[in-house]
Amino acid sequence: MDEVWKRAEIESPCVKLCVIHREARLCVGCFRSIDEIASWGRLTPAERREIIAALPARASTLTKRRGGRMARLNGSSSES
Repeated sequence: MDEVWKRAEIESPCVKLCVIHREARLCVGCFRSIDEIASWGRLTPAERREIIAALPARASTLTKRRGGRMARLNGSSSES
């Protein structure tokens, strides 16, 4: 099953956490767009390197959080 992850080509940035952020339309695992993921197998090595180089900058677009557990722990909560 993992043969696809071991092919002799430019490594995919996929971290096997494939969830698309609804507003940003980026994968929350690798930060690629839906179109980039779908076309990855057809891209040239240069196109793949270009996308991979852009991924770190995209991470900040998904770091805004509504609070989650830390907000509950720091806020006024009725839990004991």
